[in-house]
Amino acid sequence: MKKAYLYIAISTLMFSSMEIALKMAGSAFNPIQLNLIRFFIGGVVLLPFALNALKQTGRKLVGADWRLFAVTGLVCVIISMSLYQLAITVDQASTVAVLFSCNPVFALIFSYLILHERMGRSNLISVVISVIGLLIIVNPAHLTNGLGLVLAISSAITFGLYSIVSRYGSVKRGLNGLTMTCFTFFAGAAELLVIAWISKIPAVANGLTAVGMRQFAAIPILTNISMQYFWLLFFIGVCVTGGGFAFYFLAMEQTDVSTASLVFFIKPGLAPILAALILQEKILPTTIIGIIVILIGSVVTFVGNRFRERGNAMGAEVTPEAETKAAVHEKMATHSNAISEQED
Repeated sequence: MKKAYLYIAISTLMFSSMEIALKMAGSAFNPIQLNLIRFFIGGVVLLPFALNALKQTGRKLVGADWRLFAVTGLVCVIISMSLYQLAITVDQASTVAVLFSCNPVFALIFSYLILHERMGRSNLISVVISVIGLLIIVNPAHLTNGLGLVLAISSAITFGLYSIVSRYGSVKRGLNGLTMTCFTFFAGAAELLVIAWISKIPAVANGLTAVGMRQFAAIPILTNISMQYFWLLFFIGVCVTGGGFAFYFLAMEQTDVSTASLVFFIKPGLAPILAALILQEKILPTTIIGIIVILIGSVVTFVGNRFRERGNAMGAEVTPEAETKAAVHEKMATHSNAISEQED
């Protein structure tokens, strides 16, 4: 159990420092380029674990799997994480971290609308509380950075959509969360590479620049990848993107889903503190209040998950049918929690 809490602590620290590291790298790298680099490195870090998981189950990837990875890579890496990276370049890292941490709220809403899954009482209460926290942070009456807020919330919404698509595909294709995440990273990085090549075509680059999308024009690939930025890229790719997920999955192997998911419940509180200490970002009183409200919503979800898992465990002792149902539910819950971070 001590190992589990150590893994949770490391994963929490990695995920909570993500926005800070990306903010520091923003002046040297194009936002889309940085996405490409970090998700490719993250995929490489997770690859040995994913291959081992496939080997243990005797599973081989087929064309349908890669089509699924192409879809999840598109929604996660290209759409959600590009919006996320752009948000970090125009807004405070602390604000983006808190807003993006609300992506599980949108995942719950999408699961109800798309998969027609029943939204439990604790989840419904958590959604309401988290939305209130969001509104307190956004403070519509006194918007100072509308673009950053729109980008961050859009990133959280699309990541919530990705979590549902990925969870559905994972269960349908019989892939665990780690394998799904690893190959989603690779697929998204490959798709970004193709987009970067297309953006270098003169007509495309000129057109994008003309409509004010300069950051998407002639996207660099290897620019500034040197020893000068080695440790920064190492931290972003190996520690944050790959290591954060690796330690999260290791924690899950040592304990239950709800305990491992503490990683994502602590981040909204820890990330702004780290941003204030490292980047000297000022945290507004309304932001602090919003963070507290969102953390309360996270506690409601955590407690609800604990009771649900205990109920599933008790049901599993009664009948084989209940045991099967509980196993499927736990698998879906495991992957849903794994992809609630963002990364990301």
